[in-house]
Amino acid sequence: MAINLQKGQRIGIGLKKVGIGLGWDPNTSTGYDFDLDASAFMLGSDKKLPQDEFFVFYNNLISPDQAVESSGDDLTGGNSDGGDDETITVDLEKVDPRINEIVFTVTIHQAAERKQNFGQVHNSYIRIYNLLTDEEIAKYDLDEDFSIETAIEFGRLYRYKGEWKFEAMGYGYKGGLQFFVDKYVDPSRSS
Repeated sequence: MAINLQKGQRIGIGLKKVGIGLGWDPNTSTGYDFDLDASAFMLGSDKKLPQDEFFVFYNNLISPDQAVESSGDDLTGGNSDGGDDETITVDLEKVDPRINEIVFTVTIHQAAERKQNFGQVHNSYIRIYNLLTDEEIAKYDLDEDFSIETAIEFGRLYRYKGEWKFEAMGYGYKGGLQFFVDKYVDPSRSS
């Protein structure tokens, strides 16, 4: 039976291959489709990407270690009909040893131009499931009202004493995807 997580709650994973499913139901009253994008930031001990290719998103679908892969971009949130809109798969055995955590984010594409925010998105969730059996392990429903936020850290996988754990985060920010790029890319490192 799957665990319903609360913000800040942490659980052990105990698996080698996991799927991270993200889903949402956009409000259609803004006149524009909602293009929400799931991304994964693979971070070292300094909380930065060791190199840009460890940022997995719609323009870079797989990490250099082949451990993290995105399902691609669902431009409208209409692909799922109640299920996951975008999926990121993780093979924990392949994760580069420099990586200490993988942060999963969702952002709204062109939020400023379309006057959109997460307050207009409903039934948002992140779920972790066994990639081999499709059995759901845990789910975190984002039930906060993010009325001005355009970027959310949903959750993270992280190494702790040699094991992988998951933490439900649910932190909202303004600035869309660029906010996370600024946060996780080391500006002193040249690509």
